[in-house]
Amino acid sequence: MRNPLADKVVQVKPSGIRKFFDIVSEMKDAISLGVGEPDFDTPWHIRDEGIYSLEKGRTFYTSNAGLRELKVEIVKYIERSQNVSYDADHEVIVTVGGSEAIDLALRAMINPGDEVLIPQPSYVSYEPCAILADAVPVIIELKEENEFRLTADELRDAITEKTKILILPFPNNPTGAIMEKKDLEAIAEVIREKDIFVISDEIYAELTYKEKHVSIVTLPGMKERTVLINGFSKAYAMTGWRLGYALAPKEIMEQMIKIHQFAIMCAPTTSQYAAVEALRNGDDDVASMRESYNQRRRFLMHRFREMGLTCFEPYGAFYVFPCIKEFGMTSEAFAERLLAEEKVAVVPGTAFGDCGEGFLRISYAYSLENLKVALGKIDHFITRLRAQQGRN
Repeated sequence: MRNPLADKVVQVKPSGIRKFFDIVSEMKDAISLGVGEPDFDTPWHIRDEGIYSLEKGRTFYTSNAGLRELKVEIVKYIERSQNVSYDADHEVIVTVGGSEAIDLALRAMINPGDEVLIPQPSYVSYEPCAILADAVPVIIELKEENEFRLTADELRDAITEKTKILILPFPNNPTGAIMEKKDLEAIAEVIREKDIFVISDEIYAELTYKEKHVSIVTLPGMKERTVLINGFSKAYAMTGWRLGYALAPKEIMEQMIKIHQFAIMCAPTTSQYAAVEALRNGDDDVASMRESYNQRRRFLMHRFREMGLTCFEPYGAFYVFPCIKEFGMTSEAFAERLLAEEKVAVVPGTAFGDCGEGFLRISYAYSLENLKVALGKIDHFITRLRAQQGRN
């Protein structure tokens, strides 16, 4: 019998996060710090708008690119947050989450054999999506000593004649790293010089704790070579609504919409009406949730210092990325023992790339009360490990 499977799909590894999710789902008394999902409910005024859209019978397809009303609000948001203008009719698409936008951008821009640069540790979907688009993924290993930022030298060294796209994943999942304007200016110079393009995943743009997020599209010559991706899942606690968006030059956007119309048709109508309300009246909600995340972030950093656990200070998203190399264990072995012995679930750093070895991703998208209990258990665990190793 002929092999029914596509080779490029078979070679894609399953998500390294799912293993621990599946185990935890069967342990009712476990505390999970592994999910990158806000613990807040979607604010009521946003939910109300979704409910109202159903009550009004708005249950039909929208245009392929999305409700014009929503696209206009997206453009207004980018204008007020980044002072950059886009054409709502030709440069915006509403997608089924930010993940679909990543897939669309890659498939619209890649020819077989083109290289896509992927800084890691980073979100698990980039490399598989590049492979499925017939690209050659090229990994740039980010370094703890650089606070997991991408440097101009690292970028320059990775570029070849086949390089077409750089994925720019900041604020970063899993490290919480950010890129400040000076960092972006240095890599933008290389991007313009080498004539490559950027997919800038800014899904955590509203969740920064040092200074306001700066998008690479604000820099000279970068808007015309960048696909900017964002969405509603993280900032507005709307993960289950499955809604994201992308902004890009018209020639790229036309091809993204073409793929989207054949594969998806349109994003969920109810979610789109709710998102209009989120963009118009949700700034205070975002500010309140961001302050709560920041409180949790500061608590975790304080507890790590008390434990003597090394962790650079992250200023974005809602993750910390502590180093556990001192224990001489793989990240996966550490996470497995922590779950078995203390019933606390974290994600091994290797789920986000091989260079994540020796680190853990801990999400603080959980209540402070749960974090206090979980960190106490982690403290007990590493104290016991140090005693077993004769270092305490």
